[in-house]
This record gives sequence, structure tokens and C-alpha cells, in this order.
Amino acid sequence: MGTVGPDHIFVRPQREVLKIGEVLKWMKSDAYNEYLSFLETINDAVKGKPMSHPITVSPAVTKILNVLDALDRLIDETPALDQPQRFGNRAFADWLGKVTCNIDDLMSEALPENLHGALVEIPVYLIESFGNSTRIDYGSGHEMSFVMFLYCLFRIGLLDHKSDDDRIAAVTKIFNRYMLLVRKLQQTYRMEPAGSHGVYSLDDYQFVPFIWGSSQLIGNSKYDPQSFTEENTVNRAAEDYLYMACIQYILKVKTGPFYEHSNQLWNISGLPGWQKINQGLIKMYKGEVLAKFPVIQHTLFGSLFSIAPFDTSKGKPRLGYGEGACEPSRPPTGGFRSRTLSTEDSTTLQKPTEQPKTDQN
Repeated sequence: MGTVGPDHIFVRPQREVLKIGEVLKWMKSDAYNEYLSFLETINDAVKGKPMSHPITVSPAVTKILNVLDALDRLIDETPALDQPQRFGNRAFADWLGKVTCNIDDLMSEALPENLHGALVEIPVYLIESFGNSTRIDYGSGHEMSFVMFLYCLFRIGLLDHKSDDDRIAAVTKIFNRYMLLVRKLQQTYRMEPAGSHGVYSLDDYQFVPFIWGSSQLIGNSKYDPQSFTEENTVNRAAEDYLYMACIQYILKVKTGPFYEHSNQLWNISGLPGWQKINQGLIKMYKGEVLAKFPVIQHTLFGSLFSIAPFDTSKGKPRLGYGEGACEPSRPPTGGFRSRTLSTEDSTTLQKPTEQPKTDQN
């Protein structure tokens, strides 16, 4: 019960959660179970595996990387406009317009001809994963759309859900390339954090790379959670671990004491191990992202992510073994306790004031 059959009918995704009272419908849906199961399956696939973990990169992975490379080049061809506003450069809308015009051709090259029927559905998730062209913002809902895009690639059989290499490459190759792309977008077009100052994210913009990135560090004897409060260590580890790359990016775009501008992450650094951090982040993600109407109201549903209720009689979700919706009676909650500030902490991870600031605090 993995990939779709040759007679599968693809549809253009659309919004289905239009009122706050419909969030529970989403959490009991087939889509919620599939999404959460996929997130946890990929989380397990990269456990203890750095970016440099040896794998055989399949031709399909390479083709998706080529698509992202092409979109990156469009940024170079669409420079920011000279405008009085500090944030929200209108050239982003021009860039996203070019993406929309070119995406079918790019994905047609990535997909074999027998999967071209999916072009009505899958590219929509990719387009939605880069941000909103009206508000010129980006947040965890857009990131979620890219995770959905990844799921779709496995579901249609372009990527092999039974292949360890493809599951690992989904993070170390494809998702990592996506992260580089969206960071370039955020900086080039001075994009705003979606929501209230990135309230549904951990670093104003992202959440998932902290989940999968903490999984990469499970069992790592070289870097304990305190390591990401040491700038030199972060810079050494950033190329091999998503989590450290996220911290490095924060240091690049923010100024001041780390415990002030990234308090939740600073609290996390006080936990005893990466396993606990990883489990806590997944719980927090369920409660603070997947259960929030301001995020889920923009989620798109189609034939691969269906809003229909999850049929428990059919067994496990299609591409993994996640715990699923479990018929929740109320949204889950999660978080981390605050750390006590010490004198040593007060000088940890501070950046010089001359560093440019590219987001609002």
C-alpha cells in the first residue's frame, strides 16, 4: 500500500480548513496521518547520520536537485528592487511568478512520462513552499508544503520509499538544498517571518530542520546539546548537521545575546541529550504548528493528501509507521522548560553589532 497505481486520478490541491473549528477535522484526516508518519519515518532514517553519510544518489534525486538549482538561478536573474521599505522586497513576487511559469516544464524534465499526470498536483506544493507573494513572508506553513512535496515524490514512486538511500537523501540532499534556497530568498528579498514574528517557528522561519537535524545528532559523542552555544563548534559542524547549520544562520542574521533573540533554542540547549530534544521537538511541532489554525488554514489538500477521515481499518499510513492522528479529542501541546541564566550564558553566542540584521525581533 505504498505508491499510487497507474490509474490514480490526480487533482489540483485546494484549501479545506477554512474555520478554526475545522482544525480537528484535519487532525483526524488521512492527510494528517500521512504527513506525521512521513515526518517521523524520515526522522528515523537520518538518525545518527551526518550530511556526509555515504549513500548512492539516485537519478531521481539528482533531477529534483536540478529543479531547485534552476529556481536558485532565477533569483540571480531577479534582483531585489530599490524601494523605501526595509522588509518585503516586491521583486519576490516577480521571482515567484517566474517559478509558477516555469515549474511545469522543470518538473516535466524531472518526472518520467508515465508520471506526468501528477503535474496537476505536485508542483503546487513546491510553489507554495517558498513564501507568500502578497505578504512577502515565509514560515513553517511554507516549510510544511515542501515536506508535503517530498512526500508526494515518494508516493508517486519517483523516490523509492523502500530505499534507505532515497530516504536519507530526502534530508541530506534535497531538503538541505531547499534550505539553502529559502535562506537565499529570505536574505535577497528581506522576507518577513510569517505569523507574529515567527511565532510558529523556532528561528523565525523554520522548524522541521531542527527536528531532522537533532535526529542526525542522536548518539553523537562529539557534539552534545551544549555544543551549539559555542560559535566555533557551530561553524565546524554546520556543513554536516542541519541543526548546526540553522544555528549558524541565526548567528549570521541576528545580533545580541543568543538567550534573548532565540530563547526557546537556548532553553533546548540545557537538555541532557539529542534523543530527548528530538522527541520534544516532534511533540512541540504537533502542538505548535500542526494544531494551529493560522498555519493549517493555508494547507492544501488533493488526492495524495486527503482531508477525508483516516480509515484505521486499513492499518498503518502508506509511507511509514508514525503514530498518526489517534483520534485526538484536543490539539496536543508541547514545549521546553526555561533554563536558568548564568553569568557564563550571558556572554554566549553574541555577535558583533556590525553584523547586518535581516529580520524583525
